[in-house]
Amino acid sequence: MTTTSATFLMARQNIHRVAASKPVTGQQAETPEAPDGATVFMTEDISAEGLMRIYEALGSRAEGNVAIKISSGEPGGHYFLSPDLIAPLVAEVNGTIIECNTAYGGRRMTTESHQRVMEEHGFTAIAPVDIMDADGAISLPIVGGKHLEEDVVGSHFANYDFVINLAHFKGHVMGGFGGVIKNMSIGIASSMGKSLIHSAGTQTTGYGIGTPQDDFLESMAEAAKGVADYLGENIVYINVMNNLSVDCDCDSRPAAPTMSDIGILASLDPVALDQACVDLVYAAPDGRDLIERMESRRGIHTLEHAEAIGLGSRRYALVNID
Repeated sequence: MTTTSATFLMARQNIHRVAASKPVTGQQAETPEAPDGATVFMTEDISAEGLMRIYEALGSRAEGNVAIKISSGEPGGHYFLSPDLIAPLVAEVNGTIIECNTAYGGRRMTTESHQRVMEEHGFTAIAPVDIMDADGAISLPIVGGKHLEEDVVGSHFANYDFVINLAHFKGHVMGGFGGVIKNMSIGIASSMGKSLIHSAGTQTTGYGIGTPQDDFLESMAEAAKGVADYLGENIVYINVMNNLSVDCDCDSRPAAPTMSDIGILASLDPVALDQACVDLVYAAPDGRDLIERMESRRGIHTLEHAEAIGLGSRRYALVNID
């Protein structure tokens, strides 16, 4: 990442750099070997019980100070993951729900207002909530990126030993779709980090208007790799495929879904997981609108670049646990 912006240099002064990885605390159980890539587990049971079973199928136990990364959802929208759906899993791991402030206007742009949104959406009733960039940011190194050399995330991220990346898979007006890769790239980035991703490393404010589309998509993959490399084995990935709008939970007026719910999928490989979800949308008889959204934004390029830089594999074996 190169820039000569004075604003960028001034903003960078207050970011603390951290080591590239954390000690492993989770216990990795054996999982079935995929013949051509990673294992992706699936259940069609979109319920609290189904979510618990898919987490247990992964065989990687969350230990230590556990963070649950979700999207808080922009006020006005109502497709974000239900607190009732995730509450038993959050309680099982004694987790803290984590989020970061946005880089655009709205009620999630400041910590105080964002915290109120979390309360209104029911998340503070089930667990502690941490707006991670309330006290600034830290920098995670990115190895092998074209656009970014670092991922600027909320400073509180360093407090956690294990992360459950719990995403709502759906469309996205800029990225085509959003799953676990978006949830841990833009989602864990601080407000400034979000701007760096959206602008492919050239801006510290705003959301990168005019940035070439492929550069933005590649930057999302690179930021996700920074988080994955930092956590090592201490992260698991879950996508809930319900309320499959073409719009993101960050949209205050998302379009109504035009396709049926599909299920919950999980993997230890974020690229394989998002690829499996994309493939299920293509296989669905009613996926036309979401497919158009993904293709019009070249969303698959995020996964192409993620695989190219070593974040994971697009090859997978799908294992139905029902």
